[in-house]
Amino acid sequence: MLHWILSPEITGLALFRFITFRTAAATITAMLITLLFGGWAIRKLKEFQIGQQIRAEGPSSHHAKAGTPTMGGLIILTGILIPTILWADLTNYFIWILLFASITFGFIGFLDDYAKVAKKRSLGLTGRHKIVLQILFSGMIGAFLIYLSHHGDYYNTRLVLPFIKWWQPDIGYLYILLVVLVIVGSSNAVNLTDGLDGLAIGSVLIASVAYTMLAYISGHAIFSQYLLLPFTSQAAEITIFGGSMVGASIGFLWYNSYPAEVFMGDVGSLSLGGAIGTIAVLIKQEFLLVIVGGLFVIEALSVIIQVVSFKLTKKRVFLMAPLHHHFELKGWREPKVIIRLWIIAFLFMLLSLTTLKLR
Repeated sequence: MLHWILSPEITGLALFRFITFRTAAATITAMLITLLFGGWAIRKLKEFQIGQQIRAEGPSSHHAKAGTPTMGGLIILTGILIPTILWADLTNYFIWILLFASITFGFIGFLDDYAKVAKKRSLGLTGRHKIVLQILFSGMIGAFLIYLSHHGDYYNTRLVLPFIKWWQPDIGYLYILLVVLVIVGSSNAVNLTDGLDGLAIGSVLIASVAYTMLAYISGHAIFSQYLLLPFTSQAAEITIFGGSMVGASIGFLWYNSYPAEVFMGDVGSLSLGGAIGTIAVLIKQEFLLVIVGGLFVIEALSVIIQVVSFKLTKKRVFLMAPLHHHFELKGWREPKVIIRLWIIAFLFMLLSLTTLKLR
């Protein structure tokens, strides 16, 4: 918005037209908003007694966390939405799609968190209700992208596969199904990872850095051609949103690091996961998300394996799922689990970036 208001003809203000400058400004703005707003928001959450309910069957060390303010995702969303609106080009469809994904998935998370607080138990909305709403909103995103693909060269429904540059099939209306799978899967995977202080937001920070870089490359004609990525001029603006995610994640980590002063809750994890999945779809890197978000995939798979194994054999593969709880029950202290999983997330990010030259 600011690059509309500030005239480039005024000496020095042409800088506001550059993607790199606006991305840096959005990152700093998001971090400052989250840091400054966070302390006040935590106090208000305490006043309203919006505290976390702890699962009785979880690690015993977590029982001391009962009552810690939750729904801190509202702090993150504020830190993402305001800088995006301030620094992004609001005529860009992709920006509005990302804002829609963040707000709607955040709304689902808010309903879930509110149900937990109101009922004073660790479970909120039923899984069926959450998944139906997630499919509905991600399906709307997919349908709009189909509309864009039929009106000019703004978007297309071709698949871009890692390591393969010569085969990009156009799947047409089936692309809606892919969009739903990617966004819903990403949202729930981040949600499952959110179980230890700072684990999810630190991992989201790492994934956000990767996708911000990929968005910039996809929107740069020379870089995208050199790396054989699909060029989409409108994708460059996504870096503003990505920078806001990075800044908001850093700011929230200040309060969410061990021992956490506030939890993000589902309003944070579902919206962040949905946003990451949406970015992956918009820049045509849906399949690379499996590598970029490798830690999220592992955490989600640990739950699936645990459930399937117990139903088929009545035996558990892990002491507890998601995987981070398994390591806790093996005797690892929480900070050690967090740092080691962050390292794994960082290695996955590096691996994802190396695949660009392996195409």
